[in-house]
Amino acid sequence: RPDLERYAGRELTVIAWLWARTVHSPNPAFAEVEVPLVSNFMLSTKKGKEAWVEPIVEGRRYRFEVRTGPPPDIEATKRGTRTGGSGSIFRCLVSGVPMPFDYLRSEGRAGRMKARLMAVVAEGGRGRVYLSPLPEQEGVALRAVPQWRPDSTLPEKALGFRVQRYGMTRWADLFTERQLTALTTLSDLVSEARSRVQRDATAMMGDADDDRYLRDGGEGGAAYADAVGVYLALAASKESVFLVTQARWRAGEGKSAPAFGRQAMPMVWDFADVNPFAGAGGDFEGVVNGMEKSIRNLPPPAMATSRQVDATAPVDESNRVISTDPPYYDNIGYADLSDFFYVWLRRSAASLFPDLFATLAVPKEEELVATPYRHSGPEEAEAFFLDGMNRAVRRMAERTHRVLPVTIYYAFKQAETRDAAGTASTGWETFLAGVIRSGFSITGTWPMRTENASRLVGMDTNALASSIVLVCRRRPADAAVAGRMEFIDCLKEELPPALVELQKAGIAPVDLAQAAIGPGMGVFSRYRSVNHVYGEPLTVREALGHLNEVLDQTLAEQEGDLDGDTRWAVAWFTQYHFDEGEFGDAEILSKAKNTSVAGLVEAGILVSGGGRVRLLRPEELPADWDPWKDRRLTVWEVVHHLIRALDTDGEMGAARLLRKVRAKSELARMLAHRLYAVCDRQQRPAEAFAYNTLVGSWSEIAFLAREDPGKTQPLFEGK
Repeated sequence: RPDLERYAGRELTVIAWLWARTVHSPNPAFAEVEVPLVSNFMLSTKKGKEAWVEPIVEGRRYRFEVRTGPPPDIEATKRGTRTGGSGSIFRCLVSGVPMPFDYLRSEGRAGRMKARLMAVVAEGGRGRVYLSPLPEQEGVALRAVPQWRPDSTLPEKALGFRVQRYGMTRWADLFTERQLTALTTLSDLVSEARSRVQRDATAMMGDADDDRYLRDGGEGGAAYADAVGVYLALAASKESVFLVTQARWRAGEGKSAPAFGRQAMPMVWDFADVNPFAGAGGDFEGVVNGMEKSIRNLPPPAMATSRQVDATAPVDESNRVISTDPPYYDNIGYADLSDFFYVWLRRSAASLFPDLFATLAVPKEEELVATPYRHSGPEEAEAFFLDGMNRAVRRMAERTHRVLPVTIYYAFKQAETRDAAGTASTGWETFLAGVIRSGFSITGTWPMRTENASRLVGMDTNALASSIVLVCRRRPADAAVAGRMEFIDCLKEELPPALVELQKAGIAPVDLAQAAIGPGMGVFSRYRSVNHVYGEPLTVREALGHLNEVLDQTLAEQEGDLDGDTRWAVAWFTQYHFDEGEFGDAEILSKAKNTSVAGLVEAGILVSGGGRVRLLRPEELPADWDPWKDRRLTVWEVVHHLIRALDTDGEMGAARLLRKVRAKSELARMLAHRLYAVCDRQQRPAEAFAYNTLVGSWSEIAFLAREDPGKTQPLFEGK
């Protein structure tokens, strides 16, 4: 390890210990060997700073050695001890025998799932230092004895929970002994810190001190100490997302990823055990400092009251400004997940608010989610959600301000179920129906960028980038009744211009269909009822179906402004994407689009030979392309050269290109929306991702292009 010579004789601060879970080998000849379950042996993937773990098998034993530099077989290294087949089935490191999930679960339930130290990460003078593990380091961690452990049970069934299948039935099972020792110590120190704060605050206030507690409305030393205790309890609770076996190591960034990259409790095979006093990610002082910074930057104090109440219960209040993020039908089980934090908060803050922490776990029965395991089945769960949502929205309508609107955040995906009637999302339909039935009219939508791209569900996926805020007002009591055709005619008239405005606002293609629901449902909900010719009212599902038809038609009609070469490419892409097709088929299509295969080759978007043709992928396009010199410039080229530039040179590279194609920029953005819709409908996520990324970055690219406009030059518009 020449890279370690500069550290000879020095002490380095450990940032994290990286562990791999183990089970006994399924091979009877090696039954006593605890073999590792590793999803990835890479420790650092940064170019020039690669580090990885090499497992060295020596008969019936094995050890881990850290290596630096690119591994000889990077794909095998990234695969860890997984088989590489479907799912994440592992193989025995010493015998090569596969270990299916059923075997791993049986080992976990039998209490034979342990952990083995795989690598140590320390802070060096020039970045991270990755070290091979020593038996002494592993022994120190395993000898820790916590004074307390959260032994309350995990739910037998819960949305997003997977760990119970592997024998983890109590909250304490999610933590190592050393992690439990650290978290218990931090939680217990909250009351000691509170006592010291009260002593000092009381001494400063003297006879003027108010000895009432915060929960009783106090404003003196005791209440001040309570407030500090609350913040410290929250900090100790937040530390639990780092000190847990759900934390991962991010090889691309050289740091740990806390638990809850998404709202779920999945099984994590190799985990990062962070040092809470290292001054790096997961450091407790960093958590406290971040909280202090937030408090210090708050606006001047104002009188306010926070209460926890049932949204469906009658309340004698009116003229309230309401903004809410409603439950997501059956997507997330917040109450079950909340117990992860509750068990630590109860340890540290129960004395501050005994009524709030009176129960051993978070109350769950009244949570407004459609979870079958809390009811007799899916139908009963849906009925519970539907009834509760209707009552909650009706209360909103009763309490809302007569002048100001109600704003309701939503981030539902429509494509959840398919049947003879088309695509539908039960939760979304239920929510919309409840809003309209309660007397609200939807008057607009405000897209808001709310989602962090580093979330697990957002990384390299077409996950939602925005939340859409639904703007609602009370529908007039004398609202009209409309027929189905009148509704459709209004949709065709009002949706296209609204769609153009949404596209100009920079809505990512993945969010466009949802954003368009606002103006579409605005038409539907302005009427007291929309009826079929035979008198039955249209359902929300039927209205959404008509809305999507008009949306698709509008996107297709936008192609009329495109050049003939691009229209040909869109039609070809819809059938073949970037795959090969017959020359004869391409020639026939070219006649309909008033172009030719030879012209498409000349335009630089197609390759032709051997009776086959194929659209060029963005990475195949020439890096030195200059649109000012292109005498057959097409919108298709502009879009795919922008994708190439964004991928290779980032937003600044794409901006330099956009400066030269200003005349076609709006058409290019519209085409990217259109191509995303094609890929999404045909379930081609890799291609859809490129178009979604381009539009999602469009605002920043356009801003950079305007910052340094450079010289302009006339464009050749082509045929």
